Amino acid sequence: MIKRRVSGKTIEEAVEKAVAELETTRDRITYTVLEEPQKGFLGLLGGKPAVIEVIVKPEPVDKAFAFLEKLVANMGLEAKIEKREEQGMMIFELFGKEGIGSLIGKRGQTLDSLQYLVNLVANRDATSFVRIQLDAENYRQRRKETLEQLAVRLGEKARSIKKKVPLEPMNAHERKIIHATLQHTDGVQTYSEGQGNGRHVVIAPK
Repeated sequence: MIKRRVSGKTIEEAVEKAVAELETTRDRITYTVLEEPQKGFLGLLGGKPAVIEVIVKPEPVDKAFAFLEKLVANMGLEAKIEKREEQGMMIFELFGKEGIGSLIGKRGQTLDSLQYLVNLVANRDATSFVRIQLDAENYRQRRKETLEQLAVRLGEKARSIKKKVPLEPMNAHERKIIHATLQHTDGVQTYSEGQGNGRHVVIAPK
């Protein structure tokens, strides 16, 4: 957290000065008036400037990154976290020799839960929505490839036996991968069934 005292002839001047000195924007700061401006004798001598204490709000991404670092440390894991931007979305990727599996969890459920918390922290006081995807040792890409292979195999099965094939429950992102993979496949169609955690994709012959 960046904190600084700034003075000016008026409170407004002090605020503008703080924004310029800290190289930020008005909506990224909060301030407390420590001393009101006072005019001197006959408006000329002995006047006092306004003094404010300015706090710069942390950037949403930086706040989320610090939260994740602390969370991983509290879990007793040694992991390196790298961040990058891809197509307007921030990616936080974790790397480590041991314990990364516990951060991923069964079918990525722990990773999804951590991702939810990270996004919650990032967007708590954000003026615009920030989207952060959490990954670990390239799990997201590996899972995507696995789902694509599964979709192709079960699509062929549904077409061969001429019966619908229900898949296990998946989150919305994974269901979307199945739908997209078979979108242009002749002889099969996909749709989702179920509610909540039981929602799943069904592959059926046309």
